[in-house]
Amino acid sequence: MPAALRITLTKEENKTLQELEVASTVPRRTKQRATALRLNATGWKVQAIANYLVWAESTVRQTIHRWNQNGLAGLWDALGRGKQPSWTSEDWIALEQWLKEPRSISNRQLSLHIGQRKTSVSGGRTSSSHTQKKVALEKTKEKTSST
Repeated sequence: MPAALRITLTKEENKTLQELEVASTVPRRTKQRATALRLNATGWKVQAIANYLVWAESTVRQTIHRWNQNGLAGLWDALGRGKQPSWTSEDWIALEQWLKEPRSISNRQLSLHIGQRKTSVSGGRTSSSHTQKKVALEKTKEKTSST
């Protein structure tokens, strides 16, 4: 069985964590981490915190370790999480030019054209959603400019 993890919070740290829990602009996961830390500081065991927050015990331990290593900064997720944008400004310009042409362009044709400009070919579904967004944007621009 792993050793019990306990943290001790100063009054200022406890107050800061309490404010984070109720702040409207703080991500939900950060609020939950603040709650976990405050519960641990009041004597709750890792298993009880995990049951209360519906977390795995390892997640509670990880949160406590992040607090010990990084302090307040450890409560937030690291930058760079999630998928990075794959379309560059040049891709959007090429898409605009193709949409302005008087002929019809299939999603497959558009995907192949953009794929030649990039190192990887995006799928038809991706280019379809981009095309739909761009067409809707163009229609909105036309409506606002005519009124």
